[in-house]
Amino acid sequence: MLKFLSRVRIEFNALDPRTASCMEFLAQCNARKAKESNPNCQIQVKRRTDDHPPQIQVTFVNGVEEVFDATSTPAQTIRSMILEKGQMLETEQMFREAGEKWPVIIPQEELLQPAPGIKPRKAEDKKQ
Repeated sequence: MLKFLSRVRIEFNALDPRTASCMEFLAQCNARKAKESNPNCQIQVKRRTDDHPPQIQVTFVNGVEEVFDATSTPAQTIRSMILEKGQMLETEQMFREAGEKWPVIIPQEELLQPAPGIKPRKAEDKKQ
């Protein structure tokens, strides 16, 4: 997950009962495997003393920042969103390195064409 990020900032009040998502996400970021995937990713923790809701702010390697409300978003959902966006970044990079335009625009007539596939055999045909 960290390989797609350049910075993670987690803010929470330790006495706030809504910090579960922040704590779980911080544990995932501090895992050995995560740190090895991107040792240059900065992980910052800000312990607050006010009533500000817990939040997780991530900066992707392309500079895009995203802030997640950790009171209503589980850590696993945040992780899934980061991985999904990271895969899009990888795909975009592959196309750009190959000299292709991004985003790829598929003509409408190609979208309507039937996909070539293998015709499934009936159960009776398989026995023969």
